[in-house]
Amino acid sequence: MKLEQIQKALREQQLDGWLFYDHHHRDSIAYRILGLSDSLHVSRRWYYLIPAEGEPRKLTHRVESGKLATLPGSGQLYSSWQELEAGLRTMLEPYTKLAMQYSPRNAIMYVSLVDAGTLEVLRELGKTIVSSADLVSRFEAVLTSDQIASHYEAQQHIDEIVTAAWKHIAARLRPPRQTNGSGAAPLKEYEVMVWLQEAMRRAGIADGYGPNVSVNANSSDSHYEPTAANSKEIKQGDFLLLDIWGRMDRPGTCFYDITWTGVVGREPSERERQVFSVVAQARDAAIKTVQQAFATEQPLAGWQADDAARAVIREAGFAEYFTHRTGHSISTETHGNGANLDNLETHDDRLILPYTCFSVEPGIYLPEFGVRSEINMLTEPGHAKVTGPIQTELVRI
Repeated sequence: MKLEQIQKALREQQLDGWLFYDHHHRDSIAYRILGLSDSLHVSRRWYYLIPAEGEPRKLTHRVESGKLATLPGSGQLYSSWQELEAGLRTMLEPYTKLAMQYSPRNAIMYVSLVDAGTLEVLRELGKTIVSSADLVSRFEAVLTSDQIASHYEAQQHIDEIVTAAWKHIAARLRPPRQTNGSGAAPLKEYEVMVWLQEAMRRAGIADGYGPNVSVNANSSDSHYEPTAANSKEIKQGDFLLLDIWGRMDRPGTCFYDITWTGVVGREPSERERQVFSVVAQARDAAIKTVQQAFATEQPLAGWQADDAARAVIREAGFAEYFTHRTGHSISTETHGNGANLDNLETHDDRLILPYTCFSVEPGIYLPEFGVRSEINMLTEPGHAKVTGPIQTELVRI
């Protein structure tokens, strides 16, 4: 646990403390930030207060009095609910404004983990509870230098795999030399997905992540997952989308997550070119917004970058076909706990912080095909950059 850094952040945000609470592992964020084992058996409520100044405080049940023993600070014990509430009153008596894993109106649901009843008790004690969302970003989404290096390691491997995938698909679809009248077996989405998984495994990328391979109408399902049972055949003339993500197979590494689109055995239609162009312009508008904000050291919230991309798609007349946020936080999880580029599904007012990573991935999903162009960005003080290649036209396979 980074106690000194947390207390410094609390003082900067003019908060009296950060109150952590859990029961039956409801709050996984608390375990990560406090450095508690996620295998800890917890059947009773516990509370842990990090004040802006001074020693942390604990409140645990007598049956599980040692659950927070690894954390610094003094402790109180309770058995009855009356004793619990009295213990909370004593524990929190000097403090008024407290951060918790809470979001007003559930606006940022990723950190809205404290139940309404607990909030009622704390408000009855005269406490003002504010969202810990920006604190969580600071201590969950900010990457170390090793994690940043691991992102680039995954980027190099995955980009090489995608390049090889286009060639593999083209080779599989090439008309075979027939000597006995039999043709090659159909190439299906699922087969390409397995090929990509095996290529990632050989490159040292952790198992268990996608990818998404989808043709034609399936490419308009942004969370489509091909299976052996439902997989569609990839044929000459098809529209194809590849969405691939992964991290190096070591603890604590950072993901790389991209999406490319192309056409098989032909030139793109005018409609496909138009849709791709609009998506690429929306992507580039979000990239520019982030880069300008960091270059001029202006604070930027996730919703603002989403607005920049969404405006391009809206002005082109495709607003109803852009059905998800522009981007998501990326860290040791594919979807991390930093700011998302979102003013659609949520109004994400978390700040995009230095040394964080996130995707930029606008999309337009028509009934017959869907285009998404996804890149990743990394930020640092005064600078923000795209970490891999940027698609500028549809791939010809």
